[in-house]
Amino acid sequence: MKIDITESAREWFENEVGLKKGSGVRFSGKVYGNTEVHEGFSVGMEVGQPSDILAETTINGIIYFIDKHDEWFFSGYDLQVSFDKKRDEPIYHFIEQK
Repeated sequence: MKIDITESAREWFENEVGLKKGSGVRFSGKVYGNTEVHEGFSVGMEVGQPSDILAETTINGIIYFIDKHDEWFFSGYDLQVSFDKKRDEPIYHFIEQK
């Protein structure tokens, strides 16, 4: 599993969330909403430090990660995080692993 953060999403996380080198962003599954592959669940995001990492990528000293206990939500997919300029928020895409 891999996590891909687009340049526009990275800029949003750094500027709007105020992340600095050494910060971490955890992606998780949360109840309510929908994704491209889940009914009744959406992607949650919170600032925090990793403890039991399933997947990670580091950009500008900021670690973007998924914990192992969220494997049920991301299993079989890579996560691509892009940015919707109209809505001014990240967009989460699930890319099926081959």
